[in-house]
Amino acid sequence: MSPTIEVDEQTYRSIEFAARMGSTTAGEVVARLVRTASVPSSASTVTSKEDMETGGKVGVYADYEGHRTRGSYDQDTKRIDITSGPLAGQSFKTPTGAARAVVTHYKPDVNPNRNGWSFWMLDDRSGGLLQSVRYST
Repeated sequence: MSPTIEVDEQTYRSIEFAARMGSTTAGEVVARLVRTASVPSSASTVTSKEDMETGGKVGVYADYEGHRTRGSYDQDTKRIDITSGPLAGQSFKTPTGAARAVVTHYKPDVNPNRNGWSFWMLDDRSGGLLQSVRYST
């Protein structure tokens, strides 16, 4: 038997609605909320404002199909190097190429076309999209 949590009726309806909208389960909605609110597991993945202002590498992550994939975005070359998960060690010329690889890995039966600039999030606790640093150098 799985552990359970108690929520009020309105919260439960909201979670169920989010699950229907995302074609997933209520449990996965809660799991995603918890992962999103959690502090990164490694301080080394958090990007400093100084790094973003001077170019260099920026920590990024993507949550897809219940999996978090972390990477490093190079502001000079525009490459993303995957640093966690099954694709760790792979490098992609563009954020879009990296996004497509993540989608293809976790859901090979869907069209992998994604906009990498909006697929990847900054790993600086801001919740910002990679798009927000696209032209900052």
